[in-house]
Amino acid sequence: MLLGVIADDLTGATDVALMLAREGMRVVQTVGVPASAAALPQADAVVVSLKSRTNPAAEAVEWSLASCEALLGAGARQILFKYCSTFDSTDAGNIGPVAAALVKRLDAPFTVACPAFPANGRSVYQGHLFVGRELLSDSPMKDHPLTPMRDSNLVRVLARQTALPVGLVPVQTVEQGPAATRAAFEALAKDGPAIGVGDAITNEHLRTLGAAFDGLPLLTGGSGIALGLPENIRRAGLLAPSGGARPFVAPAGHSAILAGSCSAATRGQVRDAMERGVPAFALDPVAIAQGRMAAADVLAWAKPRLGRDPVLVYSTAEPEAVRSVQERFGREEAGAMIERLLGEVARGLADAGVTRFVVAGGETSGAVVGALGVSMLEIGPEIDPGVPWTLAADGQPLALALKSGNFGTADFFVKALKMLG
Repeated sequence: MLLGVIADDLTGATDVALMLAREGMRVVQTVGVPASAAALPQADAVVVSLKSRTNPAAEAVEWSLASCEALLGAGARQILFKYCSTFDSTDAGNIGPVAAALVKRLDAPFTVACPAFPANGRSVYQGHLFVGRELLSDSPMKDHPLTPMRDSNLVRVLARQTALPVGLVPVQTVEQGPAATRAAFEALAKDGPAIGVGDAITNEHLRTLGAAFDGLPLLTGGSGIALGLPENIRRAGLLAPSGGARPFVAPAGHSAILAGSCSAATRGQVRDAMERGVPAFALDPVAIAQGRMAAADVLAWAKPRLGRDPVLVYSTAEPEAVRSVQERFGREEAGAMIERLLGEVARGLADAGVTRFVVAGGETSGAVVGALGVSMLEIGPEIDPGVPWTLAADGQPLALALKSGNFGTADFFVKALKMLG
């Protein structure tokens, strides 16, 4: 293994796995904390997908350190801690605590924090995270039900999460190239380990950041920060030229779309699918909490409709409705009960012959993959930036498109399924 990646949710893991695969690496994604180094597959890069974005910070640190040990034991020469390109993290964590723990474990002199992903409109300028032309704090992410992002200044955000010094490596330095960029990180860490927020507006900036960290033990960021890493390995003579994309053959069977994210992008994708005539079932959190709606009710609706066209089951709602449910049942429980139900629905649909799933939302994707018993994924073709089709590499044949709530064009659901023929 050349590179070990620890991702804080499932869709983020597929995102970075796709990025590395496109750059010529053989990549396998695993689900959950590895039991041991021996349990990890042989590949150029192994991406461990955790469900640690919104759980208690101490648990996120524990899982991340355990995953790091397994990756190091399997030979990883460098570790990448991958998180969302919208830096989904409250002041209680989890990005800062996990990054600090990995810095200590790896004895890293410094590390970078850069969630930029220009292909999806995420850029970092003067330490501020932008979503398209908007500051993160002015974007719909300010109303995220679990991790509302009200501060766009990543230096400030990280400084509230960790005792490590946090500074800025601005774009003017990054544009001077890898040597100047590395020197700027070294200057931040002159008195001890530190985190530098790296500006990046273009893919070239991300490649420069990657080159600046050649040979260093740790990087942190969105999937974009991985752009320059394969070339570092290739220059060292450790990575062969890419052999081209492997054939991707989806199993025959029915199709289903499960949408648990309430992001603006997913809300638009649900509307688009319904306008195109996709049969849709809306989940009612109040009815679920009161025992008036269960997985059996959803499956009773869905099974007679399975055929050539997909079915859509969604809990997507506007921010005001989400807040109302959270106030009534609690923020964590409101999300957890939807995830549990969608996991049960996924299992029932698979038993009924559904082999092609499009899933929206990181937490939802984790619940669905867990319910389906999938622990390893092979990366397939890209649907939209950051979102590939994947194949379950264990258990029953399944094709899974696991989408971050914020990603994808308006027609993503229908487009993804059309790719499979």
